[in-house]
Amino acid sequence: MKLDSDEIKRASRRLEGSIVRTEVQAIVTAQNKSATLKLESLQHSGSFKARGALNAMLCSNVGPDGVLAASGGNHGAAVAWAAQTLGHVANIFVPEIISPSKLEKLEQYEAVVHVVGREYQDALTAARTFKQQHACVELHAYDQTEVVVGAGTLAMEIDEQVPEATTILVSCGGGGLAAGLATWWGSEKRLVVVETEGTQAWAKAREAEEPVDVEVTGVAADSLGARRIGDIGWEALTRCKAESLVVTDEQVIEAQNDLINQHDVVAEPAAAASFAGYKLLEVSTDENCVIVICGANSA
Repeated sequence: MKLDSDEIKRASRRLEGSIVRTEVQAIVTAQNKSATLKLESLQHSGSFKARGALNAMLCSNVGPDGVLAASGGNHGAAVAWAAQTLGHVANIFVPEIISPSKLEKLEQYEAVVHVVGREYQDALTAARTFKQQHACVELHAYDQTEVVVGAGTLAMEIDEQVPEATTILVSCGGGGLAAGLATWWGSEKRLVVVETEGTQAWAKAREAEEPVDVEVTGVAADSLGARRIGDIGWEALTRCKAESLVVTDEQVIEAQNDLINQHDVVAEPAAAASFAGYKLLEVSTDENCVIVICGANSA
């Protein structure tokens, strides 16, 4: 499968009727800045990940041992949801830092859960070992074309719902969602990739001019805790000249509180990072910003 806009269109047709066309919400912040929230937090399984997980599963020849995924929680929940929907077994490997709510969601979708290691990379290593001994299909959290084009269908919805949008802010872990948006829009829109100080995979890659390993810490580590940007994300974001914006944990927590208290929007720290970035972003008077709220599976 090629990574291009035609594949995103095909994924959209494939997913039609199976995923939620999530709402958008116009807001005005305390700084008197106006923007639109894309509430992917209302998606099946609580995050945008349902798009990529279901698309990848529909494109796969699933064996007798079902599907396999390593995840900080959201991708695992999405894979478990899609597997339950399609009648497959799901083995999900997660790190010890997974939030209780995400663990509960995995159990709700009847996944076989394996808690392994301190961070995402540990869970991925264990999942790969498991795969060698079982007839199952692995669905990567962010560095798989079918997953990325599924995530890219979000951009199609934004075009339909907010056609005047010029600037998109999106949180980034391994870069799957950001890569999907970048693939759809190319350089047509200003794409601002937001990370926390403890999850700077894209920011550090830009500095080094190649993907590099980073330390993973902080309030958003369970969702944005990829040790390095994925190859697909690196190529797509570099090609479209995506920007990088890094926020502190304190700014994320403040943004999370503002979303619920001022706009009645529930967002996990990883999703609130994009809103924290917006509060810091310099925008011109003719820019129309869309802030992707990518998940709501809080601790």
